[in-house]
Amino acid sequence: MGLTFSLLSRTSLLLVAGFLVSRTPAFRRLLERRWSPFGYTAHALLFAVLAVAGVEGGILLHGGRVTEHGWIWHLGPDQELLGPGLVAVVIAGLLGGIRVGGLSGLLVALFVAQIGGWAHGADVMLYPLAGVLSGMTARFFSDERVIAPEKAFFIGMFFPVLHMALLLIWRPGPETIQLVSDVGLPLTLTNSVAIGVFTAIVRVAVHEYEQGAALQTEKALRVAEQTLPQLRRGLSYDTAEVIARFLLHELDVAAVSLTDREKVLAHEGLGRDHHGPGTGIRTEAGSAALRTGTIQVAPNRAALGCSQPSCPLAAAIMVPLRRSGETIGLVNLMFRHPQQLRAADIALAEGLGRLISHQLDAIFAEEMRELLRQSQLRHLQAQIEPHFLFNTLNLIGGLIRVNPPLARHIVVQLGNFVRMNLRAARYPLIPLAQELQHLRAYLEIVKARFADQLTVFLDVDESLVDGVQIPPLTLQPLVENAVKHGVRSRAVRGRVGVFVRAEGGDLVIEVQDNGTGVDPVLLPRLGVMPIEREDGTGGGLYNVNQRLIGLLGPGAALQFDQALEGGLRVRFRLPRIAQGNGAEAGEGRPSSAESSADQILEARG
Repeated sequence: MGLTFSLLSRTSLLLVAGFLVSRTPAFRRLLERRWSPFGYTAHALLFAVLAVAGVEGGILLHGGRVTEHGWIWHLGPDQELLGPGLVAVVIAGLLGGIRVGGLSGLLVALFVAQIGGWAHGADVMLYPLAGVLSGMTARFFSDERVIAPEKAFFIGMFFPVLHMALLLIWRPGPETIQLVSDVGLPLTLTNSVAIGVFTAIVRVAVHEYEQGAALQTEKALRVAEQTLPQLRRGLSYDTAEVIARFLLHELDVAAVSLTDREKVLAHEGLGRDHHGPGTGIRTEAGSAALRTGTIQVAPNRAALGCSQPSCPLAAAIMVPLRRSGETIGLVNLMFRHPQQLRAADIALAEGLGRLISHQLDAIFAEEMRELLRQSQLRHLQAQIEPHFLFNTLNLIGGLIRVNPPLARHIVVQLGNFVRMNLRAARYPLIPLAQELQHLRAYLEIVKARFADQLTVFLDVDESLVDGVQIPPLTLQPLVENAVKHGVRSRAVRGRVGVFVRAEGGDLVIEVQDNGTGVDPVLLPRLGVMPIEREDGTGGGLYNVNQRLIGLLGPGAALQFDQALEGGLRVRFRLPRIAQGNGAEAGEGRPSSAESSADQILEARG
């Protein structure tokens, strides 16, 4: 019994060392199986050192009696060292596999051979065998990140038995039999218990690490979820106050403040009476963070730079907020005592700064994409205007000589048409009633030009028009396309119809002609890609379609098919959204169309 307690006391020291090792990042890499030649060697050397310490810290038996000893440089033939060294090698195999276990066992074997020589060949063979066999055993439990302690306990019983067997084979005789009889059971018990306890320690360490990582991830997600809606509104006094209050609640700090490049926007927590919004950036650390874009630490009250003797804040971390590579402000995490400023808090602050900065970059990129989209839509809209103006001016030039009153009428209609064009260009969407007025002005000009060749009729229920928005300059290009590429290609009198009707809660607009239609090969490409034509107007349908999709969504895309009586039929859907004052209210009036566009874009998101 005394031998058992003596072995347990020495084994406990090894377990303490193992507990400390299990807290290191290098040990976590071992559990995560991040293998490399250097990693194998480093971990094998670590376990070999622990094993050598266990060997030297073991019990020295001399002639069957326990003998006190210091560091042993030479082991006599009648001496035997019994300790927990085998535990470290077996753990190396169970956690690191054959390579780590075998290499660590080989290193320990070299040490034992150096102090004991050939007389202790059983011990020399034991350690490499134990490392390899434990590594092979670990393959049966490869689905477990760390083997269960109860399994490790039973596995640990085998290796002391192997040790005793090797002793009996290597040094047969009554002395060896007596030695095995005396130490076999205590050694088996202490080694198996130590291996089970060590794996339990490792499992606890892994659980704590994973739980801590999960908590940090959860906290980061909460920060992202709560700050992103505020950051979308820009960094202002109101948004900064909401963010600062949230961070104060989430983080273990005494106060949180947000600044722009010149002043404090919000301060929550201690010291609000003199660190409040509007105060300047007083600390050199804060100025350095804005200047360099790197995190800065004010480790004491003097570095914090507060002029109030009664200020309860004594340390701070200044975290720069960056957007597109430019520092636009700071998040300051403040503490009551310098001793509360830990390395973990600095790491958390760095992660927080990167998280918010990434959000700012994403928001900025989204804003740039939206500006580019709006610019492209305005460019598409501007592309539709010139060719019709040139054609109409040519018509007026001819009418002045043969029919001056009609020329005067066309000039008036052209003025109305251009005036509505200029007003419509200010808005992404306009009321459908205004777009129909614009179309009627265009049709007056068209009828003057094709009086004997064309019949145009509008089938519109005016009661359906209220509350419907449409991108400006949508109907006129569709009707113009029907006239130019449908009606004029036939000898018979052309017909163009515009129909507006309700369907499924939306409004459906259809433009149909009785022309020759479109080549079936080209039909799937209409509106999807620009189709070059000799007159340079082939991109009209594409431009209209892109504006409809960009402002109202894919559900508003143009649909093309061949009409039964010949010609092309174009239809699209418009959502019916209630509105207040329309864009037709005149210049200088706030744009209700823009508000409606916002509603539609929000509905798409």
